[in-house]
Amino acid sequence: MEKNWVKIYKSANFYQSEIVKQMLLQHHIEAVLMNKQDSSYLNFGDVEVYVHQEDFNHAIELLILNQIDHL
Repeated sequence: MEKNWVKIYKSANFYQSEIVKQMLLQHHIEAVLMNKQDSSYLNFGDVEVYVHQEDFNHAIELLILNQIDHL
């Protein structure tokens, strides 16, 4: 992964991380998912959402406004 990406959210459920990513994209914040779940047993590990460091504060505000628990 490139430099200057910051983890903003993680969940054991892929769909929750995808919802967060889509919400950020709708607000013109580039976001990517990093799936760290075990490929055989999906109940181990997390799916993390990363944003560029310069978008971190705006992204946190959006998570708070949408009542999404963040890191």
